Amino acid sequence: MPATSPALDERQTKHLERLGARIKDCRKQLGVTAMICAEAAGVSRATLHRIEAGNPSVTVGAYLNVANALGTTLTAPFPTEDTGDVPMVRVVDYPGLRQLAWQFDARTEISETEALNLYEREWRHLDYERLTDREKLFIHHLADTYSHGELLV
Repeated sequence: MPATSPALDERQTKHLERLGARIKDCRKQLGVTAMICAEAAGVSRATLHRIEAGNPSVTVGAYLNVANALGTTLTAPFPTEDTGDVPMVRVVDYPGLRQLAWQFDARTEISETEALNLYEREWRHLDYERLTDREKLFIHHLADTYSHGELLV
């Protein structure tokens, strides 16, 4: 029987649901069945389905095992001790970012952390090979600076 889910606010619930959806998208893109993924991660199929639904009662260890079975990792970007201003970027300066931030005016400036969040949240909509070298370097800069070198994709 699954554990009781902890109380989460709406923002946390949505974040966990997005994480579960990313895990499910990754599994499907790799062509891995739920049964194979669950076996490789050492969890039941029911637990895998709860992870893919973003259920908060599943242990962090199970989430990590599933990510590992899919050849990826989960990282949480924690704020650094440096509380200085985060640099701003213009959406129009990076074609892939512009595509992901379609709701913003092209001249809009967003913080580098907002850009990182957009890249991570919408990665599946990007064709990495078609990004400019400048944008690829920018994405690596964001990952190195704010996510210990790893993207949550």
